[in-house]
Amino acid sequence: MEAPPIAGWSGKRAVELYVRTYTTMLQSSGDIRIESLVQAHLGMGSVLHPLAAEPQSDMGALLYAVRRLPAAISRCRRVVMGQSPQGFKAVMGADILSWDAVKAPARRRRWYHDGNDMLAVLIASKSDIDDLVPTLVAFQIEWNKLHRALQDVGLSDEEARLAAGATPDDWRRLREAWGDQCDANLAAIKRAECQIVLRLIGGSHIGFARNASRWWQPIAAAMDELGARDAPVYFVSSNAHSLVNVLTGVARRIEDEIVDWIGRTDRDLDAERRKLEAGHSRASRQNWLYYGARQVFDAHPERERMRKWRAELETANGVRHIPAVATGVDSAAQVFMLSKLDASAIDPRVGAVDERKLHESDACVVNVDYPLGEAAYHILRQVAEQAAWIAGVYVLGKAATLNADVGDVMIPNAVYNEHSGNTYWLDNCFTAGDVQPNLVYGSALDNQRAVTVRGTFLQNRDYLDFYYQGHYTVVEMEAGPYLDACYEVGQAERYPVGESVNMAQVNFDLGIVHYASDTPYTQARTLGARGLSYRGMDSTYASAIAVARRILQREEALVSPS
Repeated sequence: MEAPPIAGWSGKRAVELYVRTYTTMLQSSGDIRIESLVQAHLGMGSVLHPLAAEPQSDMGALLYAVRRLPAAISRCRRVVMGQSPQGFKAVMGADILSWDAVKAPARRRRWYHDGNDMLAVLIASKSDIDDLVPTLVAFQIEWNKLHRALQDVGLSDEEARLAAGATPDDWRRLREAWGDQCDANLAAIKRAECQIVLRLIGGSHIGFARNASRWWQPIAAAMDELGARDAPVYFVSSNAHSLVNVLTGVARRIEDEIVDWIGRTDRDLDAERRKLEAGHSRASRQNWLYYGARQVFDAHPERERMRKWRAELETANGVRHIPAVATGVDSAAQVFMLSKLDASAIDPRVGAVDERKLHESDACVVNVDYPLGEAAYHILRQVAEQAAWIAGVYVLGKAATLNADVGDVMIPNAVYNEHSGNTYWLDNCFTAGDVQPNLVYGSALDNQRAVTVRGTFLQNRDYLDFYYQGHYTVVEMEAGPYLDACYEVGQAERYPVGESVNMAQVNFDLGIVHYASDTPYTQARTLGARGLSYRGMDSTYASAIAVARRILQREEALVSPS
């Protein structure tokens, strides 16, 4: 990238100062106080925390932090980060696997609560530190603002809301996020300030690679079971639901049960079905079924029987689900043996599938629930080391957009990676035409430029303006580390640093698709703010169908005609 203008450079330096502050402090073998990081956090001017330095509450930042931390954080004041359960035992004598496993609503990460005031968390890469530390700082800042605001008022809903300066909608979302604990949390906030201490145990490159190796072992076992250990691998980073729905057709096989159950339990979603059937909605019925099926498998009175049926069907179709093991890499995986898929059950939006050619394929798909940041590098590097051959790499994930709208799909041909300083120029195998036909609510934009940032909080207005001036319109966290690993798949050396890299001649298929989940320039615009949640599946499934079609068409082309 060219030298930034003064304003952009100032914004970049503020972010780097913050990162350097907590990175150097975490080298200590003791606890550090989150309070020591507050000034650097304020000085950064995060676009996710615009009111950080103001006395009024920033409900957007608080809600963001609450959803990315386990509920136990409200009564815990010590957070310890480590790479493995063995590390906690060696350094602290603590068997964290015997503690209560807890989760955050909106961030996959393994947390353990000791039942008192300590949380242990397993990390998969430095990106987890870059994500977690600012989130904890923001949480403490906003807790303490609320503490001051609630001192002279009662804790009735309206009194507390007005004291916090929150809109009714924000207050409702906070109550939803805290659930049954909301009143207790407000009482705790009024009673005492939040003073969290933080400690890092380990954090080595070798440790992160070791975690990825442990993550791979059960996947390798599943591939052995399928007879796919020597199979060419199409690696997909997406989510745990889209490809399995597209390739197995489970939801379409139980359409009557889904319609019946939604009709009895979800008035809003059932109303959407009626609009679809009446021709008053342009949404996809397939997507409606996929969304409804999740509710059936989660809440139906006969869900255990139906889950067993689903597992048997998927097993017969060469699908294996591999849950994440107890390491810092909290990414579940799926293996699909292409030759065992039922061509007639594949989502019709994929297009015609030649059943004979499909059954002659010797390839498999390894789909991983997209990891966070630099964990992507360790995961893909491990897969590439262990697989017989990488036939394709496809990255599908969320991103912020600086020029498009929530629900749009962005397809980059250039990616700048803040971690390595590399700019990758690629011949993306996907174009707008691969996605747009199945994208009802948004637009598909190809020939975009993406920047892989360190963390969601670690951007400020000057920094984003700098990227936008360089025509970088997509802000995300995984593409750069994946491309660092892709470089090593095709070259005889480790990925470079601070270089412009031509990836147009790699010896495997390469595609990256992002769907816009938020717009930093218009705060609080998210997929969740757009009516029914299932509409957020529109861009996800339009992209997943493009990935599935690409893989199946490439495999068909490799099989000789009869």
